[in-house]
Amino acid sequence: MELLRRIRIASGVVVLALVVASLTAAPTAAPNNEYAIKSVFLYNFCHFIEWPDSAFSSPNEPLTIGVVGEDPFGSLLQEAVQGETYHNRPIVIEHYRGPKDIKRCHILFVARSEMGRSDSILAAVAGRSVATVGETEDFLDRGGMIALPAERNRVHLRVNPTAMRQASLTVSSKLLRVADLKP
Repeated sequence: MELLRRIRIASGVVVLALVVASLTAAPTAAPNNEYAIKSVFLYNFCHFIEWPDSAFSSPNEPLTIGVVGEDPFGSLLQEAVQGETYHNRPIVIEHYRGPKDIKRCHILFVARSEMGRSDSILAAVAGRSVATVGETEDFLDRGGMIALPAERNRVHLRVNPTAMRQASLTVSSKLLRVADLKP
């Protein structure tokens, strides 16, 4: 909990740079720590990705982070976004059991439990301005936009900028500088 609080206090690029630096240097000993870090990433993506106006049905619609599959975060993701906004829009969390349950969302986290169905999940949001985030190395090869794989006790940030542009999402160069990019 203290890790989330300290990271949220810092702002912008400093936050992302610190998180990325800590991910590559510090081991992720416990799954809870891994998902604390991933929840901070999901929250910070709200500050480094711009959605077109057409991604929202109204000026008051919240920015929605969806989690499809078994929720690995517990309360961590909710704590990371509590009271936070994206362009004066509240940030909310929704949970989906599978591809058919996915509603309007702006960031979609595909839990490890759903990686076998990632193709149908990605197809469910194709053509929409949804930043898709997965946990496996091959998620980008399947058409996902952001991968947060945990390898050798570290969480890595990998981004497919081409897939993001195709979804009409504008990614800050600040995010791209600290990520491994898929060519």
